[in-house]
Amino acid sequence: MSHSHTDVSDQVSNEACPISEVLDHVAGKWSIGILVAAAHGPVRFTELERTITGISRRMLTLNLRKLERDGLLVRTVYPTVPPKVEYSITPMARELHASLAGLVSWAERHRADITTARATYDAATAPTSGAYAGSSER
Repeated sequence: MSHSHTDVSDQVSNEACPISEVLDHVAGKWSIGILVAAAHGPVRFTELERTITGISRRMLTLNLRKLERDGLLVRTVYPTVPPKVEYSITPMARELHASLAGLVSWAERHRADITTARATYDAATAPTSGAYAGSSER
């Protein structure tokens, strides 16, 4: 083999994903819900679609592919008619699940507090009547 060929593992370790990209993928709006739902065992597409409120079929498909590509999900297709497809988390994703579960739990505990804080902030910073509200004048 010539020296112009590089070992794939060397190339991968030298070109590792930036931390910001990794965090963007695992902490994205839909990724957290998918990983938390799949952590309870193999899950089918339609189960994920029902479980994750507000996600479209397209966004679910894109995020499943992204998480599979990142090594966080395994897609298993069973040779049945119609085909049965299940998604399972990998050991790497199982390790991540503990952190995500803590984050989801924190969000559930504090969502009312955040809503109250937003309302308080918005009321305190709302423009007074007759004040310039930042719209363009003609």
